[in-house]
Amino acid sequence: MKSRNILKHTTMLAGLAFATALVGGSLGNVSAQQTAPGDVKKHETTPGGQYQPSLDVLKEQEMEQPGAKPGIPALTAEEFSTANKIYFERCAGCHGVLRKGATGKALTTDLTKELGFEYLRDFITYGSPAGMPNWGTSGDLSEAEIELMANYLLNEPAQPPEFGMKEMRETWNVIVPVDKRPTRQLNSLNLDNIFSVTLRDTGEVALINGDTKEIVTIIKTGYAVHISRLSASGRYLFAIGRDAKIDLIDLWMDPPAKVAEIKIGSEARSVETSKMEGWEDKYAIGGAYWPPQYVIMDGETLEPQKIVSTRGMVYDTQEFHPEPRVASIVASHYRPEFVVNIKETGQILLVDYSDIKNLKVTTIEAERFLHDGGFDSSGRYFLVAANARNRIAIVDTKEGKLVGVIESGGATPHPGRGANIVHPKFGPVWVTSHLGDETVSLIGTDPEGHRDHAWKVVQKLSGQGGGSLFVKSHPKSGNLYVDTPLNPDAEISSSVAVFKIGDLEKDNPEYTVLPIGEWSGIAEGVKRVVQGEFNKDGDEIWFSVWNGKEQESALVVVDDKTLKLKTVIKDKRLITPTGKFNVYNTRNDVY
Repeated sequence: MKSRNILKHTTMLAGLAFATALVGGSLGNVSAQQTAPGDVKKHETTPGGQYQPSLDVLKEQEMEQPGAKPGIPALTAEEFSTANKIYFERCAGCHGVLRKGATGKALTTDLTKELGFEYLRDFITYGSPAGMPNWGTSGDLSEAEIELMANYLLNEPAQPPEFGMKEMRETWNVIVPVDKRPTRQLNSLNLDNIFSVTLRDTGEVALINGDTKEIVTIIKTGYAVHISRLSASGRYLFAIGRDAKIDLIDLWMDPPAKVAEIKIGSEARSVETSKMEGWEDKYAIGGAYWPPQYVIMDGETLEPQKIVSTRGMVYDTQEFHPEPRVASIVASHYRPEFVVNIKETGQILLVDYSDIKNLKVTTIEAERFLHDGGFDSSGRYFLVAANARNRIAIVDTKEGKLVGVIESGGATPHPGRGANIVHPKFGPVWVTSHLGDETVSLIGTDPEGHRDHAWKVVQKLSGQGGGSLFVKSHPKSGNLYVDTPLNPDAEISSSVAVFKIGDLEKDNPEYTVLPIGEWSGIAEGVKRVVQGEFNKDGDEIWFSVWNGKEQESALVVVDDKTLKLKTVIKDKRLITPTGKFNVYNTRNDVY
């Protein structure tokens, strides 16, 4: 370990310029050294221009068959179907299903035709320091697939199908009926210290015993699980893939197994369960990117009960938006409500599930483009990043109203769920890092005990650089951890910065760098280190060392007190591990 001063980097991150078009949620094998022979400079942006969405309001338009226009390469039905699958899995998350732009730039044909086939082909092949994966040189896409995608981007986008109750129920499958499930826990696992680990590229989650560090079981799920969430009782685990498939896992079974599944659309990111006292395990909710909608389901079977479209008016321009995607969802601890964040319209919906036949929804005007967030330490206030506009919206879930919208203090806040710590000077604060620069912002969250500091950025720390996705701490920890997996510098992307909370009252507190990638013992690959997650007791933190699908990956466990390596978890089944969710911490919103 070593301490080092602030390293400032003007980084170019995934989804910022056209070169990031095919990143979506998958980073592939990013190599800062492998760049396209074309003009990479065209893809550079300043920190202020990073991760910016298209602000155009989408318009309904007639979809034309591929090759219908003169000079556009014709694709067969099979080719178009294959390219659609690649695009929806890899690209639509940033650039929108209709390719009109979202958190990433637009990929409309007026832009792609200007660049031309050879330019598109070369950037898909070689990638760029902007964060574009080198799909060709990494071997993830064949030469034929790359040429297909270049031609695909010259064609008009496909109009994806709608997905209503009929289609949803056709995918719904109760594998083990409720009356056939255990009435008590059959295994001897310490369920509160189980980790659900996303194995991104294989479409699986690994359940790992936090006590023994052994894999309990691996369960097939949807593609590239975005998050795992726990029912209020801690019995059921919900995993949602980017392909909009939700899997319900019963942790009481021996071994834990999937008991129900459903698809809620073509693409999705969020799932949550009811947590209000008296409503535990009653309902689940899933939010889709396409079609833009959310669905309330039975919490024990995933049977769809109510589908609600999110198409509507943008809060500030009052223009119609046909693709306002559902971003993060959390469950209120104070009311029988789900807090549903609508990305493109900038609205936060408080969905009252106490009577879903007569559904009541409170619409809060917040800010575009809502992404991820979490609760303060009291569980009352929800803070969510409007990352394209560098702001944080704050909602009082007890009173059911907006507290305010503040500047985040950096470029493109990306908190994950954020981190809650007690600052030696400012009291309870919630922390977010940023994709676009090295800023780590601390926001006061105690309007009663520290009124003068509440809902303000009270301090800005300087981390290793841009490209951070997650910050992490724990009520029993004296540390604040900041990852940087999207930084183009290999040393930075494979390490984490650790700030001592007790030192934060200093003017320029230094951080300690933990060389997680090096500690993993993996010799090959980029070794991106991502998303710290504490165990239940808060005395150790786990990091994913995320490599390419054909390369070795690992989980590295660090002793929180000493900041020394505790153990490395390796297994040939741990393919592209990313997000990790401890059962106790996830169930109780501890972060």
